[in-house]
Amino acid sequence: MAGAGDSLPGDDAAAAAAELAELRAAIDAIDRELVERLSRRARLAQRVGEVKHRTGAPVYRPEREAQIMARLRELNPGPLSGDALEAIWREVVSACRELERRLRVAYLGPAGTFSEQALLRHFGSSVEAVACPTIDEVFRATEAGAADFGVVPVENSSEGAVNRTLDLFLLTPLSISGEVSVPVRQNLMNLGGSLDGVRRIVSHPQSLAQCAGWLDRNAPGLERAPVASNAEAARLAAEDAATAAVAGEYAAQRYGLQIVARSIQDDPNNRTRFAIIGRHECAPSGADQTSLILSVPDRAGAVHSLIEPFARHGVSMKRFESRPARQGLWEYYFYIDVIGHRDDAPVAAALAELKAQAAFCKVVGSYPRAA
Repeated sequence: MAGAGDSLPGDDAAAAAAELAELRAAIDAIDRELVERLSRRARLAQRVGEVKHRTGAPVYRPEREAQIMARLRELNPGPLSGDALEAIWREVVSACRELERRLRVAYLGPAGTFSEQALLRHFGSSVEAVACPTIDEVFRATEAGAADFGVVPVENSSEGAVNRTLDLFLLTPLSISGEVSVPVRQNLMNLGGSLDGVRRIVSHPQSLAQCAGWLDRNAPGLERAPVASNAEAARLAAEDAATAAVAGEYAAQRYGLQIVARSIQDDPNNRTRFAIIGRHECAPSGADQTSLILSVPDRAGAVHSLIEPFARHGVSMKRFESRPARQGLWEYYFYIDVIGHRDDAPVAAALAELKAQAAFCKVVGSYPRAA
């Protein structure tokens, strides 16, 4: 028999049920308040859209959205992580932006690629996603006005630069207006959920390279065939039981495939950086970087003279990449990212000196840095 101070199981269950009911009532009350405040925010966004329409201002201001996300991270008391809070607010901002106008955003398709993940992470889901078969077509659609913006891969943490994107930056009239970094978790997938009967593995060439060590150990006898994208690989695997694909989990869900093995990339911290391209030139956001393409005459000390103004004006370089020149009188183009906006005094001073001495100088864009 229970003592006078002992609680009975039934009493515990009743107390827990009462506590849960109280907590759920509090959550319901907060949900009502959130809906009211979100509706108020949306009405204000509509008024902003009306003012923009009168003045011809752009619907999407990446510098403004970057400032919103930075401020939310500063205000965040937890327990939600900064990334989780930003993901929630990204959808709020995206839905409010759509009240002004639904943006069209081109990306390397088909649906299910890491490029589509980058698009959703940066713009939210309240946009019209335009799948393109190649990186060239993303640039072409954005330049022609068929899309307001494009999303293109720039570099991978393990495989380096995406050379086709760098070459197109040299030729395009578009500017970079943002960047987004996406963790790359590669998975092996097919219809059956095992490698029984599989004769070939398909994926984008960079994805195959990112998983080369794992594939050497676990599927050494299988053919590896490059295709245009990871999502295209998943589509092919969905049509042929003898084909497996290396792609993201989103592609497996999209094409009805089973995961044979998860996170098979050789680098557990593998990430791909994407650039947002368009005709918008960003104003300073307070946390920016500037991307340049430079070239110098073929003479001793030319490269040192190229980067010396950055050091003298206290401008930090974030990235320095060279590509062979396919045309012109010089041998290499240098792709450089520096911290700061082109209108910031130190960056502006360094750029003025560079333009005076470089054989070629193109500012591809100044834009908010990814968090």
